[in-house]
Amino acid sequence: MVRAEWQRTNDALSLITGEKNRLDSNPSLARSIEHRFPYLDPLNHLQVELMRRYRQRTEGDPENARVRTGIHISINGIAAGLRNTG
Repeated sequence: MVRAEWQRTNDALSLITGEKNRLDSNPSLARSIEHRFPYLDPLNHLQVELMRRYRQRTEGDPENARVRTGIHISINGIAAGLRNTG
């Protein structure tokens, strides 16, 4: 499902921008973002793991607050790495 949705979104963006690949019109930005991926990938994996743990916990579990804080920190870290607020 995720791959199919990604493909639909990618196709729609290509129609809107007229670009086959993202940021074709801004290669320096594309290169800058590509160089950030090695630093962001571990944060993405950490975020997925934290979300998995959060979903496995029951309501009222005392660890929920710590896991939720970790998720928020990972969101902020990824946004900072992308130089974007969200």
